Amino acid sequence: MNSLQNRRYAILGLIFFIIITFAVKLFTLQITNDKWVERATSLTENELVIQPSRGEIYDRNGRILVANTPIYDIRVIPERIQNLDTLRLLELLEIKKEALGKVLDRARSRREMFNPHTVAKHVDQADYFNISEELSDFPGFFAVRRTLRNYPDSTAALVLGNFGEINRKELNADSGSFYQLGDYVGKGGLEKSYEKLLRGVKGKQAIYVNNFNKVVGKANSRDNIEPLAGNDLISTLDSELQAFGEKLMVNKRGSIIAIEPSTGEILALVSAPTYDPNSLVGRKRSAGYSKLSKDTLKPLFNRALNGLYRPGSIFKMIQSLIALEEGIITPQTRVRCNRGIIGCHGPHTNDNLENAIKHSCNPYFRQVMRKMVLQGTQDNQFTDLKSGVQWWHERIKRFGLHTRFTSDVPNIKRGTVPDTAFYNRWYPNATWTYSMIYSVSIGEGELQVNPLQMANLSAIIANKGWYITPHLLKKVIDGPELPEDFTKKQDVDVKPKHFEVVRNAMERVINEPGGTAVSADLSHLGITVCGKTGTVQNESPIEDHSVFICFAPKEDPKIALAVYVENAGFGGTWAAPISALMIEKYLTREISDNLKVKRILEADFRGIYGN
Repeated sequence: MNSLQNRRYAILGLIFFIIITFAVKLFTLQITNDKWVERATSLTENELVIQPSRGEIYDRNGRILVANTPIYDIRVIPERIQNLDTLRLLELLEIKKEALGKVLDRARSRREMFNPHTVAKHVDQADYFNISEELSDFPGFFAVRRTLRNYPDSTAALVLGNFGEINRKELNADSGSFYQLGDYVGKGGLEKSYEKLLRGVKGKQAIYVNNFNKVVGKANSRDNIEPLAGNDLISTLDSELQAFGEKLMVNKRGSIIAIEPSTGEILALVSAPTYDPNSLVGRKRSAGYSKLSKDTLKPLFNRALNGLYRPGSIFKMIQSLIALEEGIITPQTRVRCNRGIIGCHGPHTNDNLENAIKHSCNPYFRQVMRKMVLQGTQDNQFTDLKSGVQWWHERIKRFGLHTRFTSDVPNIKRGTVPDTAFYNRWYPNATWTYSMIYSVSIGEGELQVNPLQMANLSAIIANKGWYITPHLLKKVIDGPELPEDFTKKQDVDVKPKHFEVVRNAMERVINEPGGTAVSADLSHLGITVCGKTGTVQNESPIEDHSVFICFAPKEDPKIALAVYVENAGFGGTWAAPISALMIEKYLTREISDNLKVKRILEADFRGIYGN
């Protein structure tokens, strides 16, 4: 009995000894040893980056153009992967083994095992809810909430731009180290121009994770930062007018640009053909971009900004204004329509300036430019043709040609107004004469302008001599004021009185029998339109381009336009009626002539020519 009791005490004593030994060891590891305290902290505390909500974009009337849709990207830090059940992960994320292997191989080859890499993009909320619990079973894998863009009206694709994952070049250019691999940035249009305003400020939250990398709670930290949403933008666009313009340009190549003359605000910027911006969102982005880039009609090419064309007869407006200002001609100056030196059209013989504009008389403006560059002005007599051409070049530039506007409209082509150096290169083995360059006098030859410059010319005439840089931003909500360039008047150095002659002639182009653009007449609605047609020549069998600039109403203009329809023929036949419909839509919000709309919609000028 005593031996049994002694054995029991011995066993209990051994058990107590083992418990005390483990307790002392655990106390030593967790409390007294700094090394293990630091190791425990590194395993259990982490930092979560919180993506901000991106600013949205609205039209001038408060209609949303670009909205946000919440999605999730699944990312991995390769160094933290433990005992990976590959088959289960592939099934959970619905990705292929090759795709996962490619991500991990790239991380190893670039020595980026400690950086996050995206393995599954654009998981919607419903799918994420189904996988979120199981995802915590995979150390190193985690979800990042972000937003994708959606476009309720499916319009203005090239104006708004698109939103996609940052590439290496963009990442390397990020001097402020705001971005990391897997982040998204604006890829063109307003999205790119105002990226710093739209993107907001990232937040961060200290969190506790267990040894499986599962978040088990938030940590209190002085370094925690709440994310700051990006600024919403009010654009200058009128979404209804933009959509209507895109509709009119279906099955056509070209552009429509509408500007509010008094502010320089772009009301519509249409490049045709266009595409649905929603086709470049989410998982369908890659396939959508591939399809668009292979389209022979080039819907990704912004003809309104990057298309360079000869302006045709609308250039005669600038020639008239400079010649009047410099005393080279007067409104009464007449020139015989000598079709032996240059072709012309329509019945007229000896026009004054107004009639020459109305009839678009080529011999008249050939003679006007000849006087400019050979005889000089009342204050500046030229010694030779080269001096005259250089002066002419500088004078034309004041109208916004041969220049890139300091604007938020990205990637504007400068165009070409030839100068002396240009012609020296153009004719390297010959002494060039006026007979070799006179085609520029009527807007042909070596001249190149983009449609935005044409629309701005219309705004200059509407304003009688000044313009504000065309732009797309009207207001930043809770953000900075507009740049000075978007409010400052640019003067073209022509007195307002000289514009009266040109404006009267442009009114007659539309409102008198024999004018070249009677199809743009809106006098039955009480609207006086002033305009000028252009028919830009192409080599046969390629059809000419149809061009028209205009503004309305004549007194206190509210809208100025340039319409360019490639390979459509006469300016008065197609570009002019399209302009009239745009003016009526903007000023009245209605359309009275549905037959005219039907005719435009049924026209197809895509053809096989041009770019």
